[in-house]
Amino acid sequence: MCGDRRREHVYEGTRIGRQQRWNAVYATKGEREVSWFEASPDVSLEMIEAAGLTRDSCVLDVGGGDAHLVDGLLSRGVTCVAVLDVAGAALERAKARLGESASAVTWIEADVTADWSWKPADIWHDRATFHFLTSAGDRARYTERLRAGLKAGGSAIIATFAPEGPETCSGLPVVRYWPETLAAELGDPFVLEDCRRHVHTTPWGATQAFQYSRFRKR
Repeated sequence: MCGDRRREHVYEGTRIGRQQRWNAVYATKGEREVSWFEASPDVSLEMIEAAGLTRDSCVLDVGGGDAHLVDGLLSRGVTCVAVLDVAGAALERAKARLGESASAVTWIEADVTADWSWKPADIWHDRATFHFLTSAGDRARYTERLRAGLKAGGSAIIATFAPEGPETCSGLPVVRYWPETLAAELGDPFVLEDCRRHVHTTPWGATQAFQYSRFRKR
């Protein structure tokens, strides 16, 4: 029992550290001052539409921050959308950008590996969150949340740095994946259905290799 408490304390400290770090990033940098900025998340939207998006689909954007994916979903008439991010500062920026439309979105300030809840999603989207989980424990907790938070038959779209992509991002180490190694990490009941490579260009002209993978939950 004592050992379990120590592990829980270490995990809680890591989670709080992540929250503080990312809140500081969003408090000090504009949206075009971070490498992951996309004016239009075209690849994500194409993958989401390929997963069978309808206006009635429930879509969860994990680590969405102030990304523009939510704008694209709302413009398509999707009525069940949630954005989860550890940084409340990022969510507040997204709400301010959306204005009155922000009320149509569920905003969840939480670490994806911690305890949080929302209705079961039809589509789980994650661009550039999973690759920051460098510990096996965090990846296991993420996968548990994914299993619990996605409907049977639902789709998970996860984008990470590809093997030739950066080894760090925002000063933090990352884990790079092939679609097959990501599939092995997620394990059952997720089946790899589609994947594509994408070279992202940062606001200052650098390039980053990503891989996008779409899984179906059996």
